[in-house]
Amino acid sequence: MIFEEEKHELDGKEIILRSAVPDEADMLVDYLKTVTGETPFLLCYPDEVKYTHNEEIKFIEDHNGSDSSMLLLAFVDGEYAGNCSFDGITVSRRAKHRASIGIGLFQKFTGFGLGRLLMERMLEKIQDCGFEQAELTVVSTNDRAYRLYESLGFREYGRIPNANKYDDGTYSDDIIMIKSL
Repeated sequence: MIFEEEKHELDGKEIILRSAVPDEADMLVDYLKTVTGETPFLLCYPDEVKYTHNEEIKFIEDHNGSDSSMLLLAFVDGEYAGNCSFDGITVSRRAKHRASIGIGLFQKFTGFGLGRLLMERMLEKIQDCGFEQAELTVVSTNDRAYRLYESLGFREYGRIPNANKYDDGTYSDDIIMIKSL
């Protein structure tokens, strides 16, 4: 699904939200390698990011051409800041009312409302598509994200104990959060 470009202002900064284009594939792979090293709250370590240029192009094209998924990029004062995406859970008629959300930002672009803006726009698009439930997973030690999701109407529905084992031997839980639309 294509997200037509929107301009916003947050904290004196110009924000542009829009869909990705295939020419940005390398930028998106590099972004993923960087953000996975900036925080323990994402799915993997940087050395585990193995997406190729062509795989990322396919990912972009699949999301842009879909009626049940979307990839939304954010730029702050012209600089790429991160993205938010949703994918419909379309494996069966029983699950097709559900959409799963993912979000990631470079750390220097957190703390001034960009994550909230992305999530609000994403939730609107999910609802416009007819989904009845938005779902996400947040790492238990990510208090800021948990509070953001809760303020947007998500509620905790379960935990997966020790879902993440870090290289230093420590663990964190995954928290499953759901918002009824």
